[in-house]
Amino acid sequence: MVDVTERAKERLLDMKRLANISAPEVGLRLTPASTGEWQLVPDRATEGDQVVEHDGSKVLLIGANASEVLGDRQVDCRETTPGELHLVLT
Repeated sequence: MVDVTERAKERLLDMKRLANISAPEVGLRLTPASTGEWQLVPDRATEGDQVVEHDGSKVLLIGANASEVLGDRQVDCRETTPGELHLVLT
């Protein structure tokens, strides 16, 4: 199961707000991109998803296949430039 830090949950909620996603039942799904990297896309939870919530809102959805690939990794944030937080998988 993927672990998500509190700081990452807050950043994911900020990302939802910046994308004008106000529905609490819509989260950001972690899915592989064609480039081999991971991307976040708005979606609703489906059966078998790992659902991460923060402040009463779904913020991250991880499907069973993605969860199997990721294993016990952690989603966290790193400050890349002053004031800029980016999500990272560790």
